[in-house]
Amino acid sequence: MRLRDRLTEHPSAVLLGAQLAAVVAYPFFGDSPTARTLLGVVSICIVLLAVWSVRRTPALNWVAALLGVPAMILTVAEAIRPGSNAVVLSSALVHASLYFYVAWAMIRYVFKDTVVTRDELYSTGATFTVLAWAFSYVYVAVQLLQPGAFAAGDTADFRFYELLFLSFTTLTSVGLSDILPISEHARSVVIIEEVAGVMYIALVISRLVGMAVASRES
Repeated sequence: MRLRDRLTEHPSAVLLGAQLAAVVAYPFFGDSPTARTLLGVVSICIVLLAVWSVRRTPALNWVAALLGVPAMILTVAEAIRPGSNAVVLSSALVHASLYFYVAWAMIRYVFKDTVVTRDELYSTGATFTVLAWAFSYVYVAVQLLQPGAFAAGDTADFRFYELLFLSFTTLTSVGLSDILPISEHARSVVIIEEVAGVMYIALVISRLVGMAVASRES
């Protein structure tokens, strides 16, 4: 009961932990379609549960139904037909839309209060990982629409996990990825993600710091 209460009290912590656990788990699954499908469906369930916990609104329920359910179906469809570009592209676009909406909902959750709570601190980390996931699906779509948009040496076709690595390195601006955007469209998306990473720190993190300082002074 105590563990369940803690998980209910801090849904953003659950989401952050699940996202980081998925990062660690991906390499162990390799290219197994069944394992990747299971991991994808579980990840979507955790994302929807977390965002529902922090923002219970009728509109959110509709968006979760319109994006979350198709995302799960397309995740399974990818495992059945991994070579279908139409299925993979549809899945990438729906997943990207879902994760961007979740990030927006969680940022609104952080901004709605004037007092910093522990779950809001977890939410800032969870939102960051959700944004990285969203952009990685955008990269998947760009790669399908424009083969060779990304490259690393002689390699020009990358798995989702490799594009997720590119997304995290771009969002954090550490520049450690060996995958380079080659086409102009790919570079445009990378630029947008770089700006998003900087703006996230400038706006969201500074907002939390300001609220924390104000709480101590009051």
